[in-house]
Amino acid sequence: MSGAVLTVERAGALTTVQDLGRPGYAHLGVPASGALVRAAHLLANRLVGNPGAAAGLETTVNGCAVRASCPVVVAVTGAACPVRVDGRPAAWGVPVRVPAGAVLDVGTAERGVRAYVAFAGGLDVPAVLGSRATDLLSGLGPAPLSDGARLPLGESRFGPPPYTGDVLPYGGIGAEVVLPLLPGPRADWFAPGAVGALARGRYTVSPASNRIGLRTLGPPVERLRHEELPSEGMVSGSVQVPPDGRPVVFLADHPTTGGYPVIGVVPAAALPAAAQAAPGTPLRFAPAVRTPR
Repeated sequence: MSGAVLTVERAGALTTVQDLGRPGYAHLGVPASGALVRAAHLLANRLVGNPGAAAGLETTVNGCAVRASCPVVVAVTGAACPVRVDGRPAAWGVPVRVPAGAVLDVGTAERGVRAYVAFAGGLDVPAVLGSRATDLLSGLGPAPLSDGARLPLGESRFGPPPYTGDVLPYGGIGAEVVLPLLPGPRADWFAPGAVGALARGRYTVSPASNRIGLRTLGPPVERLRHEELPSEGMVSGSVQVPPDGRPVVFLADHPTTGGYPVIGVVPAAALPAAAQAAPGTPLRFAPAVRTPR
């Protein structure tokens, strides 16, 4: 621990500490958690010279503002957003030096939902089950940021940031999100043609979406069987259909078991787009065909 701290000046709608999560504990009922957009988290750490597993911040919609007690190099990636240091515009997607006592302000996302903020040396909050990530469902890791909270900064031991160019490219999302859909384990619980109807349905992202799941608004999926399903294991990307028929795509903080049938699974590679989709974004499911090995 370096003795340096961040003081939260503006916590934002939901800002959490995230790293690469705590995989391997599903048998204990602990989801993997971790950054919802892993590529953005890794890029931010790379820009400030951290290892990929270093802990940083994940903001939601309207960013956050923090004051550092010492000079620190930071980088903001993920959702495109304005960045300011003591009120002056600063660059997004490149290393930025923040003087001691200055306020780093990560503004409202202009495209996407979640921005990622890395600090050289990382955030040195206590690890739980090998991770510093905030898990909202299990209540593990540090609490979501609140105004006035203080977070310890780690000591940067990895030298200057390795990247000195202009801007590293990072893919955003389009006006519509299309999620590939692999066959699910309970497709037989739904009416014939339900997967096709799901693919033809025009959905939008619900404001009730969170780190647990992407909820949808649109035509309900028709079930064939209505009895209770014994709880069974769930993986990230599972498309669970609750009683109202509107599909829910499980994200990083999802429960490890569930009792509603899963009609399909969105591959992991497509989940970052789901995590960055703002409420109201048009959404389509595209049934995928497995390629024989």
